[in-house]
Amino acid sequence: MGRARAPQASRSRPSRARVKGGLAALSALFLGACSFAPPYQPPAMTLPAAYKETGPWSAAAPADAAPRGPWWGIFKDPALDALEAEADKANPTLLAALAAYDQARAAAAAAQSALVPTLFGVDSETYNQQSAERPLRSLNQPNDYANNFIGASVGYEFDFWGRVRNLVAAGRAQAQAGAADLATARLSLEAELASTYLSLRGLDAQGALLQRTVEAYDRALALTRVRHLGGASSGLDEERARAQLANAKAQLEDVKAARALLEHALAALVGTPASLFSLPPGPGPVLVPDPPSGLASDLLQRRPDVAAAERRAFAANRLIGVAKAAYFPQVTLNAQFGFQNTGGNTLLTAPDTAWTLGPQLAGTLLDGGLLKAGVASARARFQGASADYRKTVLTAFQEVEDALALANRYSEEAQATEAAVNAADATTRLSLIRYREGATNYLDVVTAQTAQLQNQEIALNLETRRQLASVALIKAIGGGWTRDALPSLRKAAAVEQKPRTP
Repeated sequence: MGRARAPQASRSRPSRARVKGGLAALSALFLGACSFAPPYQPPAMTLPAAYKETGPWSAAAPADAAPRGPWWGIFKDPALDALEAEADKANPTLLAALAAYDQARAAAAAAQSALVPTLFGVDSETYNQQSAERPLRSLNQPNDYANNFIGASVGYEFDFWGRVRNLVAAGRAQAQAGAADLATARLSLEAELASTYLSLRGLDAQGALLQRTVEAYDRALALTRVRHLGGASSGLDEERARAQLANAKAQLEDVKAARALLEHALAALVGTPASLFSLPPGPGPVLVPDPPSGLASDLLQRRPDVAAAERRAFAANRLIGVAKAAYFPQVTLNAQFGFQNTGGNTLLTAPDTAWTLGPQLAGTLLDGGLLKAGVASARARFQGASADYRKTVLTAFQEVEDALALANRYSEEAQATEAAVNAADATTRLSLIRYREGATNYLDVVTAQTAQLQNQEIALNLETRRQLASVALIKAIGGGWTRDALPSLRKAAAVEQKPRTP
């Protein structure tokens, strides 16, 4: 049996001039490549020149003076610092956001791979039998034959219409949006943990106040008991003192129950089972920080969720170009080189070489409106992403204004509350003195002490609310994040350059 030549090989190879001419034509087409993505501008928004809810509590410093990185350090609380560091390593919600970001990065890398040729290795060894009754059968052709091939093939798509570059740009923008989503998840976690911690420390302060109150009421009960036994007061005073003491003890247990729930919430935030987590009672931050709110125009650079929404709008814009490019033929260059024979040990020899080289042009001729629907869908996707961006910006300004309103009103309320606490303390001291001297009954003492406890609790709650408002404001302005934190993905940096239109 004679050795059959590989069908791809030919003695009449194309001339060098023909090959050079074809490559020159392809190069000219490539250099004239265009993009059908519409020119992109971030969705238009009317931004205020300043925040409305300004007041004595608001700082006028620009956002660049705001704390970077661990913003919770403004509370100067080592326990809070340790909890934040632990949550950053073990919180499952944050780990899930990190996994989503990694997935977006992988998708961007997959899209970017189309910018370079694809190389495949091929090794095929088959034994075949053809039908003896096949059409146009030659009597000299065997029915049974081997077909061995080893080699490599290369494929590359010439991005004449910007389809690949727009896909890469969209993938890059989606990866940047994923990074901003991760920053949003981290900021939300940090703020939630700080708020939960500050609320727990607020309950610790209330618990300490109620413990002191219980001790004071216990002493008052002993005083009424002595006076009752001495005939200086009636049993009614003693029962009033007993009821007041019992009520204070009940409030103390209620605070302990609420604290336990917050402690369990902290355990979940730091990724630890509640049964294995405990935080001893202790003092909370003694100061209410005054974080600068920044300028209104800086908010879009300080909020990761705003950046994520803008990047998704950009990606949707580039996908319009991808949909439009489908109207035009896809041009690819395919090449294959290897060795082929019908069996034997002479495969890797010069006579058995086989190669193919040539472009391929493929396009849609009739689709019943499929491509038109694809472009309409891409445009609608961009409109939706633009609306989401505007909604995110509006929400951002609302959250800042809300936090500023609370912070400023709480600052003014604190002054009135401090005056009320001082007056209640003075009333309680005077009523006890008058009671010891027999100038009044114990009802006046109970009334004064009840008012004193209520005002002290209001003051503690207000201090906690002011701290929570400061956390809400820091979160609303983006914490220590800036848009510069978005990954550059340098390998695809050129895809956002202004394309040349055809």
